[in-house]
Amino acid sequence: MNAKTDLNRNYIAGAWVAGIGEIENRNPSDLSDLVGRYAQASATQLDDALAAAKRAQAIWAGYGPERRHDVLMAIGTEMMERAAELGELLSREEGKPLAEGKGEVYRAGQFFTYYAAECLRQIGDTADSVRAGVEIDVRREPVGVVAVISPWNFPTATASWKIAPALAFGNAVIWKPANVTPASAVALTEIIARQDIPEGLFNLVMGAGSEIGQKLVESPELDAISFTGSVPVGRGIARAAVGNFTKIQMEMGSKNALAVMDDADLDLAVSLALGGAFGGSGQKCTASSRLVVHEAVHDEFVEKLIAGAKALKVGHALEEGTQIGPVVSEAQLAANLDYIELGKSEGATLACGGERLKLATEGYYMSPAVFTGTTNDMRINREEMFAPIACVIKVGSYAEALEVVNDTEFGLTSGIVTRSIARAIHFRRNARTGCVMVNLPTAGTDYHVPFGGRGNSSYGPREQGAYAAEFYTTVKTAYIAAGTPEDLK
Repeated sequence: MNAKTDLNRNYIAGAWVAGIGEIENRNPSDLSDLVGRYAQASATQLDDALAAAKRAQAIWAGYGPERRHDVLMAIGTEMMERAAELGELLSREEGKPLAEGKGEVYRAGQFFTYYAAECLRQIGDTADSVRAGVEIDVRREPVGVVAVISPWNFPTATASWKIAPALAFGNAVIWKPANVTPASAVALTEIIARQDIPEGLFNLVMGAGSEIGQKLVESPELDAISFTGSVPVGRGIARAAVGNFTKIQMEMGSKNALAVMDDADLDLAVSLALGGAFGGSGQKCTASSRLVVHEAVHDEFVEKLIAGAKALKVGHALEEGTQIGPVVSEAQLAANLDYIELGKSEGATLACGGERLKLATEGYYMSPAVFTGTTNDMRINREEMFAPIACVIKVGSYAEALEVVNDTEFGLTSGIVTRSIARAIHFRRNARTGCVMVNLPTAGTDYHVPFGGRGNSSYGPREQGAYAAEFYTTVKTAYIAAGTPEDLK
């Protein structure tokens, strides 16, 4: 493909179509590298996608479970086989190091193969009625047409863990990906479009969230919306959805904490903090941006953390040895640098990093930053920054650490580093987050178990694993009075 002349199109009602405009997608590691040009859908095209999805969903729901299984298995297998190629494309447009890009695509493939197997596990329940002669069965049926609105930080994985269960449970999909990362969306759509599915079952509708995204969530033709993104956007989607009683599932922001206790293995703690805070340039909803450290080990931990942060190699996402790539956009970099200035103004000490870097190629590079001397009431510890910035909070005891961990409006993940099984078990029970990690980074979850948070982090049923059925299906209870066989009367 010639990135300068070829237009990547929307996929609507089984056809690749241009739109009412287009955007450029550039490599954040090298702004001279044009990844491609991508069509922007019109409101009329969105209506076409919704109508086609409704028709196709009825057909797809009638497919047998084995036929659906084969489709999802083919998608997942191809993604895993092409993880190196598609991972490079992902890293090129999003900025995460190549190893992370490849890993993301491979994991996305695993979502499809997992849910391929779930197609064959859709088993209901039976019950005896309180009335004589009445049989009861309970089964799950597709919810209908699902809008998938996915973020740019995990453009393939997050979309896949929504699309795969939606299809597995018999639904149609309208996918509105983030406009910052359209290349990964087109690549996945190409794989899905080649499968044995009805025309219109899967639709890729690219466009700005404020325009095409808003019209999508306001549509009365939708049965469900699965969204991952910011809290303000999530609130807007909820307001739009409630008018139509559209089912919603939302994963939003967080402000995750990693508690480091006085009995912790400090080398392990530093390793977990570095990976959790700076992996993916800090652009993870599960990133550990608050490091809650016991005063007995605070100084040694901070010394090791700063040395580790300074040693991390920031560079082009595709270069060998790069540990931190660029942030995704100019706007994101500007917001990150604003948080650096905010932290200073709040009285925190910038121990290292926090600067825009000039490298061999022009890109959105930033050195990983560590703030010390912070308190939990500072804005840098209250707001999700989505940046390679870690803030250290000193505490005097385990009890104080737990209190600080829970003192947030969010509640996605939290972690503790300790050798005490008593503290580990108490923390697991009392940390008010949807995911709890013991001697592990706050970032990093498995695909076969539920994922989600509390507070402003999540709203609606959990994602991933068998728990996804709660969102992507609706329950039907059937009562059957068959009567008495004639020869027994």
